[in-house]
Amino acid sequence: MQAIVIPGSGRRWDCISLGEVMLRLDPGESRIHTTRQFAVWEGGGEYNVARGLRRCFGMRTAVATALADNPVGHLVEDLILQGGVDTSLLRWVPYDGVGRTARNGLNFTERGFGLRAAAGCSDRGHTAISQVKPGDFDWPSILGSQNGSRWFHTGGIFAALSPSTAEVAAAAIDAARAAGTPTSYDLNYRDSLWKSIGGKQKAQEVNRELVRKVDLLLGNEEDFSAMLGVHIKGVGDDFGELPIAGYEEMLREVAAAYPNLKLIASTLRTAHTATRNAWGAIALYQDQIVHVPQREIEIFDRVGGGDSFASGLIYGFLAGKDFEWSVKCGVAHGALAMTTPGDTSMATLAEVERAMKGGSARIAR
Repeated sequence: MQAIVIPGSGRRWDCISLGEVMLRLDPGESRIHTTRQFAVWEGGGEYNVARGLRRCFGMRTAVATALADNPVGHLVEDLILQGGVDTSLLRWVPYDGVGRTARNGLNFTERGFGLRAAAGCSDRGHTAISQVKPGDFDWPSILGSQNGSRWFHTGGIFAALSPSTAEVAAAAIDAARAAGTPTSYDLNYRDSLWKSIGGKQKAQEVNRELVRKVDLLLGNEEDFSAMLGVHIKGVGDDFGELPIAGYEEMLREVAAAYPNLKLIASTLRTAHTATRNAWGAIALYQDQIVHVPQREIEIFDRVGGGDSFASGLIYGFLAGKDFEWSVKCGVAHGALAMTTPGDTSMATLAEVERAMKGGSARIAR
C-alpha cells in the first residue's frame, strides 16, 4: 500500500464533499408518530464530513450538492452556512410548486433510548441532487490543482440515490485523481436506499466499481459485507461480537482485492442498548494495523458518529499527523459527536485532544 500524499495548502479548499444534504426533523425525547413538534438540523453522510472538518478542526471545506429553490431549500442552505461550509458549489434547481420534478429531502430521525433503538424514516425520492447528471459539475475546473481541494470525499449514500449519481461520483473521483487530490469513500450501507433497486447485489455492483478508484475506504461493522460482499469471520447477524482477528483478515482481504487503496478503516460498534455502546476502530495503512480498542460510551444521538470518525481521521492526514494519531482522532471525534443532538459534530479540537488522552468527564471551568 502506498502512502497518502497531501497537496500543499495553496489550494482553495482543504476538502470538498459530494452528497445530499437533507433537512432532519428531530422529535427530541418523543417519537416520530406521536410528537407535536420537531427540531430541525441539516445532515447527510457525505456533508457531515465537510462540516465536521470545518467546525471542529477549522478546515476550509465546501459541499457539492443541489437543492430545490424553495423555502425549505433555503432553510437547508442557511443551516449549511451556519456550519461554515462553502456553498459556492451548490446547484439550485427550479421548484414547480409541488415537487413533482424536484424537491428537497426530509429525514425524520428519533434517537432511541435504552431498549428502544434509534429509528429513521426518510422522505427523499426525486430530490434535486438525485437527478444530477455527469457534466452538471465541472469537475476538472473545480478540482484542478490551481483552484482545487486538498481532499475529496463522497460515499455510498450519494451513489445509491440514482444511476446518474454513481456516474457523477465516478467523474468527480477521476478528476480528483487527475489533480493529485486524495479521495475517500465511505461505504455507508443503507438498506432503505438499495432494497427497491436490486438490494445488496446492486449495491455491491455499484460500489465495487467506485472503490477501485479511491485512496481511502471507510466503513462500519456491517458495510464491508453488505457493500463489497466481504465476509468477516466470527461476526453474527447482530454484530454482538466483533473479533479483531476477523477484522484484520478482512482489511487485508480488501487491500488485496483493491490494490489502489492506500488506507482502509472500519469503526467498531457494539450496541448494548440505544444509549450505551462500545465504540472503537481498526485500520490498515502501509501494511500497519492500528486498533483502537472499544470503549464503553453513553449515547445521546448516534447519528453521524461514523461521519465524525471520518472527518477526524481525514483531519489527521491534512494536519500532517501520523497514522495512529489520525485513527485515534477519528474515534474520539466520533464518540464526542454522539453526545450531542443532530447529525453534525458540536465538539471542539481541544475536547477531541482531551478525549484522545483519556480525559474524564469532570467539569471544566
